[in-house]
Amino acid sequence: MDFTLSPPLLAVRDDARRLAREVVAPRADGCDRRYRFPDDAFAAFGEAGLLGAAYPREYGGLGLGLTGLCLAAEEVAKYCCTSGVILLLNRLSGGPILYGGTPAQKEKYLRGITGGRLKGALGNTEPDTGSDSAGIQTLARKDGGHYVLNGTKAFVWGAPRADFFVVSVRTDPEARHRGISMFVVDRDTEGLSMGRVEQPMGVRGMPLSEVVFSGCRVPAENLLGRENEGFPLLMRSLNSARPVVAALGLGLAEGALRYALEYARGRYAFGQPVSEFQGTRWKAATLATEIQAARWLVYHAATLVDRGTAGLEDAPYLSMAKLYATELAVRASSEALQMMGAAGYTRNHPLERFYRDARQLTIVEGTSEIQREIIGRAVVGGAIDYT
Repeated sequence: MDFTLSPPLLAVRDDARRLAREVVAPRADGCDRRYRFPDDAFAAFGEAGLLGAAYPREYGGLGLGLTGLCLAAEEVAKYCCTSGVILLLNRLSGGPILYGGTPAQKEKYLRGITGGRLKGALGNTEPDTGSDSAGIQTLARKDGGHYVLNGTKAFVWGAPRADFFVVSVRTDPEARHRGISMFVVDRDTEGLSMGRVEQPMGVRGMPLSEVVFSGCRVPAENLLGRENEGFPLLMRSLNSARPVVAALGLGLAEGALRYALEYARGRYAFGQPVSEFQGTRWKAATLATEIQAARWLVYHAATLVDRGTAGLEDAPYLSMAKLYATELAVRASSEALQMMGAAGYTRNHPLERFYRDARQLTIVEGTSEIQREIIGRAVVGGAIDYT
């Protein structure tokens, strides 16, 4: 498979790289320490068109598909995972609309996303339902020209700053995955409120909270797709977003290794730079090899989504990218911290932030355990044939 990047993809990568260095990097530590949303980064992404990288030109996007978005996310995450999550949420909230929305819904919300006027969030996880998306309990009852929503979504990234929410709800209480529907709900809808605000260990600049629906009346035209057919839409949307999470892990791993090597080249011990010790070189060699392997997994996964095959058949390959790249981010940040010794363990350097942020990536959009289950079922069941 040829992973040679086209001129438009190279251009979006270079734009993201420039913004990451000039806008994101100088503000990364402050966003983390103060739990502050990176408004400057969001504005810069909007001006450069990165918020529309994955969306069609007819809705104001760049038309570069998920590959373009992954390239941008990788560059940004080299310096700040919080800012990279902006790009992830851009896809998570817009994906279901792109796949299942009406022309009017796409015109309103996708054009709002690409133009930087609207921020969205995805509400799927609930207090008693995490990885089991088919077990959600938030109910939607039809009432004339509206649906009345009642329930709570938990751990919704970006919720306090979101203008709209894409949520999964149960429209048939007796069914599991066949009784789920999806809606887009505007923030100012009566009956929608923010619940408990969390204090996450990492990615602190992206607010995290509950979203509570209490008698929330949503117009029937806000239904995405058909009633009780939301589960395939949800799964397709989550599957297609996994390469973006993987790209964040890839970029974080690259950033951690880059920073540690810069430090090691200027830190002397026993009369020579720490970078010249075999232990340092071998750590660097292992991480560089794993980063390259992760890059091909991520790029391949992105091309599958862009090809339109993010369904059951290709889901294991999307999970492989997410699993490997995010767990690599944890290993890389840990090894890079170790290469720096005591200095890496202090807040004077970003490695401790990288390590905290990396742990988030192994949990969001399907934990590592869920990814292994998806891959394992495909291997054992013969969907991936090694004969």
